[in-house]
Amino acid sequence: MNIKELDKKYVASTYGRFDIEIVKGKGSLVYDENGKEYIDLTSGIGVNIFGVCDDKICEAIENQAKTLTHISNLFYTKPCVELAQMLCEKTGMSKVFFSNSGAEANECAIKIARKYAQSKKGEEYFNIITLENSFHGRTLTTLAATGQESFHTLYTPLTDGFVSTKANDLDAFIKLAESTKCAGIMLETVQGEGGVNVLDFDFVKGVEKYAKENDIILIIDEVQTGNGRTGKLYSYMNYGITPDVVSTAKGLAGGLPLGATLMSQKVKDVFNFGDHGSTFGGNPICCASALSVLSRIDDNLLQDVNKKSEYIFSELENAEGVESISGKGLMLGIKAKQDAKRTIKRLQEKGVLCLSAKDKVRLLPPLNIEFSLLQKAVEIIKETLKEEL
Repeated sequence: MNIKELDKKYVASTYGRFDIEIVKGKGSLVYDENGKEYIDLTSGIGVNIFGVCDDKICEAIENQAKTLTHISNLFYTKPCVELAQMLCEKTGMSKVFFSNSGAEANECAIKIARKYAQSKKGEEYFNIITLENSFHGRTLTTLAATGQESFHTLYTPLTDGFVSTKANDLDAFIKLAESTKCAGIMLETVQGEGGVNVLDFDFVKGVEKYAKENDIILIIDEVQTGNGRTGKLYSYMNYGITPDVVSTAKGLAGGLPLGATLMSQKVKDVFNFGDHGSTFGGNPICCASALSVLSRIDDNLLQDVNKKSEYIFSELENAEGVESISGKGLMLGIKAKQDAKRTIKRLQEKGVLCLSAKDKVRLLPPLNIEFSLLQKAVEIIKETLKEEL
């Protein structure tokens, strides 16, 4: 039996896999079992922030693996503490809780909001407001937070206490907030799985103002938008706001599983001993990898991300076969005039890997993708979209 047959026999059938086996890669190029080369505009759904097998990340992982692989959070470890310090210094936040994934980072954020609100206002203040078309994870609680009914149907009853409202409608948000005993508000400033939808500046500022005036915890979900993806270290920085809690994961450790929940001065001491935990959270190898990643997300890299974004917009915005393009930085969605999934398959045949988001072709290339490779990929996308008409 080959790998695809073994997969069908032994691996849970939860993923609609592409008919491609990736066997190796370097940077923004990956190769299948037949040796075919692909330009990777997926980066592992935004995880491989510096591409596949980045030399500096591999070096950091190798060095840490030779020193200490795991010990548990009952002991102090240097990579964990140094990473928390770096995150706080780069964001102005005060403390960090480490976990393994974006869903766990969001679970932690929800716990912070509820514990804070119930201690300040009473046990009935447990509700979290999210937005329609949001996506916050696949645990029962983060599914409940996700503002898409299609994710809810299989697993009811979900965790209680989540209500959703339309994005970019401040009046509707305020009306809902005023009728809800609210502990927190959770937003993605760019909705990834929901269709690469960018929140309006005034809406986000208005939500922040309401949250501060009413002592409601503002959570910004940076699982996909974070770590340089949108042209800022974290996407909320595009809006000039100060969240109470920030969750992140995906690109943080450049390919290894690591989630982080950043807490502001306001909520930094919400948790006491035993209130929360994670066996693998803050793992030394994952933190060493993340230190390598974060230390390299500087102004020069972010300027380069924005230049590449401007190039993609300029080339595709008015291209044949394109209805619209949305997103920020290197988190982009192309609304094609033809079926997105068919377009993605045709691009694979031509050696370019992309993703989907609702009815859009989604691009999440490595932040340091060589400009020549990006140009080649964009030309192939343009040709393909034109052919699909």
